[in-house]
Amino acid sequence: MAQKKKVKTTVVSQTIIAENVYDLLLETDLAMDVRPGQFVGVYPNNASTLLPRPISICEADKERKRLRLVYRVLGKGTEEFASYHSGDTLDVIGVLGNGFPLEKADGKSVFIIGGGIGIPPMLQLTKELKSDKKIVLGYRNENVCLLEEFSHYGKVYIATEDGSVGSKGNVMNAIRENSLSADIIMACGPLPMLRAIKQYAADNNIEAYISLEERMACGVGACLGCVCKTKEVDHHSHVNNARICTDGPVFEASEVDI
Repeated sequence: MAQKKKVKTTVVSQTIIAENVYDLLLETDLAMDVRPGQFVGVYPNNASTLLPRPISICEADKERKRLRLVYRVLGKGTEEFASYHSGDTLDVIGVLGNGFPLEKADGKSVFIIGGGIGIPPMLQLTKELKSDKKIVLGYRNENVCLLEEFSHYGKVYIATEDGSVGSKGNVMNAIRENSLSADIIMACGPLPMLRAIKQYAADNNIEAYISLEERMACGVGACLGCVCKTKEVDHHSHVNNARICTDGPVFEASEVDI
């Protein structure tokens, strides 16, 4: 499998799907090498924002060689990306990270849980997993982007912070309210959500895999700028740390201290 290639990609289309959230479709051979949960580093053209911005892969169309990236504008780099149109080119490094272990879900009932901007990277996983799926998504309000796409692949349970759609609160409220259970969890979202999922998994003796969102610099494991504490010693740094960009972003929940 080809890994960590810096390539020039072409913008197929870009649309706004929520406030400050953009849906970017790129044409690139990198799409052929994607595992659900992986990401790419997108380089701004502005020399003052030189480092690539890590963006999770929402979908990968291997036949048409297209990558779908859904991202939120948070700073100068992503603000630049939002100005691109069909036909523009972008330098991208990928494919990065380890992705979710699909083989662990074989024959099991699976919670697929996404929260906030951690929802988009769960779509490719939802498409590829053939197991019994319970999809639980957490939003801030009634702006439930990507809901229709997820609904094609299984029953979706929603939580919103303001209670405007589905259960009021977070994804754990939706799980409790609907009396849901599963054998294994795969999740991506903000740290408080992942902490709650880790505790829930430990309390119920459920295997859980979580994708950690973290600011990254190099994206290839060289700078040690995106480490998390772990139970095991990292062979690279020789301390109880793991590099989220290369050892992750997906970890077994019980192995990381979050």
